[in-house]
Amino acid sequence: MLRRVRQSLRQVLFLMARRPDLLCGAIVLGVLLILAVKFTCSRAKNVVAAARPPVRFFSAEAPVVDLYFGQLDQVERLRSVAEVSLIFFYAPWCSHSMAARQEVQQVAKKLAKQVQFVAVNCWWSQGKCRRQNRFYQYPIIHLFYRRFGPIEYKGPFVAAYVESFILKVITPLTYLPSRAQLEEFLSYHEPRVVGFFQFNSSPQPPGYVTYLSSALQALRRDFRGVVRFGVVTNKQVAEAISVREDETVYLHRRLNSSLIFPRRERNFTSEAICSWVFEHREAVLHWLQPPGTKSRLLEHELTKGPALLMFLPHNPLGSQPSILLQQVADIAVRYHSCDNSNHSGLDNTFTSHSLCCQSLILPESSTSVCEVCLSSSRPSLTTSSILCPLAFREDVSFRDCCLHQLPSPISVKTAISTSCSTFLDSYSPFTQYSACCRKVEPQLNESQAKEEPHLQTVPLTPPPSSPSPSPSSSSVNPPSPAPQQEGDGITGLRCQTNRTLRFYVLDLDLNWPLAVRLGASSNRSSSLHHEAGAQGDGSGDKSFAAIVNLKDEVHYVLHRNPAATLTESLEAFIRNFSAPYILLQRHLVGQEDGKRGEDEAKRPDEHQRSPSRLLITELSTSSFLPYVMDVQKDVVLFYYTQWCGFCSVLNHIIIQLARLLQGNSTITVARVNVARNDLPWEFMVDHVPSILLFPKHRKHLSVKFPDDLPITLPNLLRFILQHSGSVHHATDKPSAEAELPGSGAILHAEFRALQREVQTLHDARERLSQQLAQLWRDNRRLTFDARSLEAENAELQRERRSLEAQHREKSRQLGEAVRRLQELADTSESLLNENALLRVLLRALKDRTEARGQEPERKEEEQQKRSHMAS
Repeated sequence: MLRRVRQSLRQVLFLMARRPDLLCGAIVLGVLLILAVKFTCSRAKNVVAAARPPVRFFSAEAPVVDLYFGQLDQVERLRSVAEVSLIFFYAPWCSHSMAARQEVQQVAKKLAKQVQFVAVNCWWSQGKCRRQNRFYQYPIIHLFYRRFGPIEYKGPFVAAYVESFILKVITPLTYLPSRAQLEEFLSYHEPRVVGFFQFNSSPQPPGYVTYLSSALQALRRDFRGVVRFGVVTNKQVAEAISVREDETVYLHRRLNSSLIFPRRERNFTSEAICSWVFEHREAVLHWLQPPGTKSRLLEHELTKGPALLMFLPHNPLGSQPSILLQQVADIAVRYHSCDNSNHSGLDNTFTSHSLCCQSLILPESSTSVCEVCLSSSRPSLTTSSILCPLAFREDVSFRDCCLHQLPSPISVKTAISTSCSTFLDSYSPFTQYSACCRKVEPQLNESQAKEEPHLQTVPLTPPPSSPSPSPSSSSVNPPSPAPQQEGDGITGLRCQTNRTLRFYVLDLDLNWPLAVRLGASSNRSSSLHHEAGAQGDGSGDKSFAAIVNLKDEVHYVLHRNPAATLTESLEAFIRNFSAPYILLQRHLVGQEDGKRGEDEAKRPDEHQRSPSRLLITELSTSSFLPYVMDVQKDVVLFYYTQWCGFCSVLNHIIIQLARLLQGNSTITVARVNVARNDLPWEFMVDHVPSILLFPKHRKHLSVKFPDDLPITLPNLLRFILQHSGSVHHATDKPSAEAELPGSGAILHAEFRALQREVQTLHDARERLSQQLAQLWRDNRRLTFDARSLEAENAELQRERRSLEAQHREKSRQLGEAVRRLQELADTSESLLNENALLRVLLRALKDRTEARGQEPERKEEEQQKRSHMAS
């Protein structure tokens, strides 16, 4: 290879030696190319304009230090002199930063005396913030509590939420000086942590700073501050929760035993305390805040199981939780309370009781249920270690226990009514059996009132009313493996059903679009937040609830009864969802206003009575069933979506079919967009486009257009005539021909049906003939118009050619004139030159003539001078 390159170079050098002009040309071309590239690059550098210097982002009146040049060194100086600092990193072009600017200014005007507000432009390319930080979104808020930080704020950029977060950072601990305040602090449903530190020996115990840092660590994990930290300094107050040792961290739990931080097993650090609290806390109510952008937060939570989404008006700056939130929290706590023992009592001595209950099948009655329970009262047993050794049987002894009420009370405090009878099946000093009979009535809310009447008789969970004994036997009731406290039917329901619900709360003002998508009414005023806060009993609150089951791809909406409170409606909603057979009505996306749907359901034949009938009826979720299930019409339904290309191709065929059937009042053509309107499962199709025929009087025998046939107009007509309900209904009509023999009546009915079909085809042919005649007339008119246009076009072509000839002639004449003028100009120029030359010659001749005329006079003067000198 190298040898070939050397030979090529030698040949080039030899050629250049023989042709030096070629060598010089190559050198000149190379130099020109280098100069061209240089000039081009130097000119391209001047195209990019220099960036403009940044300006203030916040107004001068706002109490915010705006470092719009990105000076991070000044940030450190300002943060070191303030106890609490808020750093707002922004980009001047970011719309989110612009929107958050007003909210931060509003908060800064309130908390300027307590917090140092600093804004940093982290987009300026020459700034120190841009070089040291790599933010993937704007704005970013960091809070610093003395030397602890940064605590990033991950909530919505709303003034109330930002202010609430700052106040939690300013006071991360709640001081609890008395037992009453401690009990009130532990009475809320949120997880609560109490630290006991004595300030007698030193101004600040060594573990207090670590405990304070753990509270700030919790705020870093959860911006809402759901886990609240309290501090107790009085030993008598600490004894209320059985805490006696100094520097003890106590985690309060309502459903399980409260815990104390194991200092022997874990290091006493802020990270360890925070991790331990979040690992062992009880969360019966979860707050959700979708970011408003592409996120998988909802999917991550909904994949865990059925979820109850509560949209409530929320004020983050409220000193006390709202009444609605307290009601929902109380329901969530009772729903998760599977054990009757008081694990969260204020003393350390508690007894663990466990009940294993079973509802016996007693078919003699439809309103009573006999529950047989095994109660264990050993303090050493835990919830996870208790088993149910009782083998439930449907023998006579259990039935007899429901018929005889013994006056002896039950010694163990259980959820069973005190009127239950007790008996011993076998000797055991730690266990006893109890049986009780209670009335069972179905609890339905407004969403179930629309169901069929026979659903009202299905037995559900026990109502909130007190149980009443029945002398008769009871019917089948859904098995309840745990007792129900106070007979409300919601306590311990989590352990009685396989459909375990997770409770989520969302801010109604921030997540209203999501509520509308789930089924809330879209006509919502902007003042719902203030109106909801004014309600005292919760009956007129502005809330919305929905149960979403992502696995089954269904969700249910709570339709409130104005006469019922939120607690009653929500409890009935949860019980009906947890029943063995769900009595809730599936909510369909795309459903219109409820009143409009009810009006259409009451008037199913309004389309038939309408004077102006549409060619193709567009159906929605609410109008689907009233229109399709009209027994007086054959409905041809076309399933389509807006993104389906094949559906668009078939539009002209469906339009032609509708025009052909326009004169027939018993056959209608409709279509439904299945991408925007959910339908009941029995009316869904597996692919689009699809065509279904719902014949009149036989709606349950709907027929689908065969997939192996091409969708053409003749095939559609043949399909409709073959499966139309008119033929089958003709055999059921009472007529005079019914007196004929059976086979003759059937043949006569078929003949009449065929006659009607032939008449329909004749009508269709007449309409086709009229359309063809109209098309022929239109074609003839278009032909005449085309001929006239062709004549006009020919005339225009002739005029164009004549104009072109005139243009060429004028151009030739103009060229000739220009040529002559040029000749004249040349001639005049030559004449001018000759004239100037003649003038020069005449001047020279004149001078020569004058010189010759002066020469004799000069000679005479010289002679006179000579003669005068001689004399």
